[in-house]
Amino acid sequence: MSQDIFVVAEHLRGTLADVTFELLGKGRELADATGGALVAVLLGGDAAALAGGLGIADGVVHVDHPSLAEFNPESASAALVEVVAQRSPRLLLVANTSMGMDLAAAVAVRRDVPLVAYATDVALDGDALVATSQLYGGKIYTESVLDGPSSVVSVLAGSFPAAAGKRDGSPTVDAIAAPADIDTGRIEFVALDEPEGGDVDITAQEALVCVGRGIQSEDNIPLAEALAKALGGAVCSSRPIVDSKWLPKTRQVGKSGVKVAPKIYVTLGVSGAPEHIEGMKDAELIIAINTDENAPIFEYAHYGVTEDLFDVVPPLTEKLES
Repeated sequence: MSQDIFVVAEHLRGTLADVTFELLGKGRELADATGGALVAVLLGGDAAALAGGLGIADGVVHVDHPSLAEFNPESASAALVEVVAQRSPRLLLVANTSMGMDLAAAVAVRRDVPLVAYATDVALDGDALVATSQLYGGKIYTESVLDGPSSVVSVLAGSFPAAAGKRDGSPTVDAIAAPADIDTGRIEFVALDEPEGGDVDITAQEALVCVGRGIQSEDNIPLAEALAKALGGAVCSSRPIVDSKWLPKTRQVGKSGVKVAPKIYVTLGVSGAPEHIEGMKDAELIIAINTDENAPIFEYAHYGVTEDLFDVVPPLTEKLES
């Protein structure tokens, strides 16, 4: 049975995603434990330019084809299935992102191998691999034993330190021919829509006040803005606020927004879904205000208050302003 650990190197417009380095760091740990090789998989992209950022890997497998120039789930899945069919890795690590979820499911179905999704850890227990994954927004954690010859695990971004996967090197790039059916799917890439720049760059702020569902109404946003002003920062939000169009997309923190790392991050009525945690967990100081003492955000907060934000924020703002 192969002991090799394969990692899909997620990239967009010539830039490797941070989660790629997270997976590479964990992949290196697992490959060293199993005695196998760590192999990064590049689907499309400029292999010569991207391979330098994959120095921690023992090798890189590259599939190139015009249909992989932009992300197309059908083409990318066909290419990845071909890689797995030819190399039969013991474990394929994929990011649990909008791209990765398409790829992981396709490989699992077409190769008839088990898939563990929403994973937060993978470890070697004797001869078996054990994947820890979360359900219901992190309220339940489960362990799955992967003792077969091959498995797929999709990992939530932010589960491992990205620094562990960044290492200089020049891994050998091995090209694999694209499968014959790579461009026979029904999905066609049309365009990539990117949000326009906003009035505030929240990634450059030293202090952020983030509003979630607990803010209740758009009319209450000024409450957060007053606190942010007193802290010398700006207001940002979780996805539900942007979906409700109370704040622009440029203010959204999380997997489908932006990643921030301010000196202080205050959350008002934010539950702390994994997708949001991914975007703010690197803040130096996290303060959470939420009436639900079981909210996942408290697992990451340095300080927490389980009181009504409408009772806490006004006097806090007044104190800061005085």
